[in-house]
Amino acid sequence: MVRYFLATEEQREFADGVRQILDKELKPHIEEYENMDGGLGVYPRTVHEKLVEAGYFAVEVPESMGGLGLDRVTQAVIIEEIGQVDAGFAFAFASASAQHFNILNTGMSAEEKQMWTDRVLAGTIGAFALTEPNAGSDAAAMRTSAVYDEKTNEWVINGTKCFASGASNAEYFIVMAWTDKTKRASQGVTAFFVEKERGVQIGKKENKMGLHLSETAEIILEDVRVPADHVVGEVGKGFGVALGGIKGAAAIVNCCPVLGMAQTALDEAVEYAKTRRQFGKRIIDHQGLGFIIADMQMRVAACRSMLYEALVCARDNVPNNLDLMIKPYITDSCMQVCMDAVQVFGGYGYMKDYPVERYMRNAKIFQIFGGTNQIKRKNLIKSIAGKDTQAK
Repeated sequence: MVRYFLATEEQREFADGVRQILDKELKPHIEEYENMDGGLGVYPRTVHEKLVEAGYFAVEVPESMGGLGLDRVTQAVIIEEIGQVDAGFAFAFASASAQHFNILNTGMSAEEKQMWTDRVLAGTIGAFALTEPNAGSDAAAMRTSAVYDEKTNEWVINGTKCFASGASNAEYFIVMAWTDKTKRASQGVTAFFVEKERGVQIGKKENKMGLHLSETAEIILEDVRVPADHVVGEVGKGFGVALGGIKGAAAIVNCCPVLGMAQTALDEAVEYAKTRRQFGKRIIDHQGLGFIIADMQMRVAACRSMLYEALVCARDNVPNNLDLMIKPYITDSCMQVCMDAVQVFGGYGYMKDYPVERYMRNAKIFQIFGGTNQIKRKNLIKSIAGKDTQAK
């Protein structure tokens, strides 16, 4: 159910359509998918394909290239609705096409770009490869390198990436690598479009606390060769591509899934609190517990207001710094909502018989990936403080 009050009729139709598919194809089978692959969980490709067939995948692709060209607000309404069913699937589904814009930013021919766009629209999954074992928040510490081969006009990439969301199912990757270690990261790191068929290996699949419907794995590159026209943007400017991609994906990929899940956690907590009775009355009528639910409601409403204001401002080119606020505020708030839902359910909330324990496990990672919330706050305060003109 769409909770964004200003959603248009078209946006509501998109959301209702995706919800009908997921209520039938995904919701009854979430626990089954979570327990597959020895408990590591799997991304449900059959559900993915159903949504692709219905036209819900890569909806941001421009109409000129065969897509729907939907704006960010409409995308958010759709992904938030998916998040109400399962945040892990919503995150993985949104991430799977999020790198298409980087393909368009390569030096490949128009024909090649269209060919890959057609593959994306047909459901092909991509993944973003930045993080390494010793390079998390400090991405500049990465070791992956790319060396130019003048004879073949190719770049030869070597390195290992970890925590790559969607890597297990991906057919292409956006890979960050050092191309000039004599320079600082902003001038020495380059982004590459790398097809899996060029020899990319998928390593260990991670055993995570939650988000089991989003598979996470290592990416191993050993002398992987890519043509020079596979550089995304300019040589040496990849760090900007990386940070820009993380920033651009924050609203849709990071915030919408967890907001949708927090809404469901709130809805289920309210329903339970109206049904469960203790000391002769509904537990929602006990002030202490009622206040918890009131806070949950306010947090969800505040998150939605901030999210969609940021999206509307971005769409209409209204200057603001909301993009620096939405990820830490929304993911922190939604984590609290999911923990509060467990509290409302009491001992039952801690049991796997009720889904709120899954919501709490799934919510945690949203505070970490896409740039930790501490890093986001660091960037925000730099924006607020501005430059110290008196500093020596």
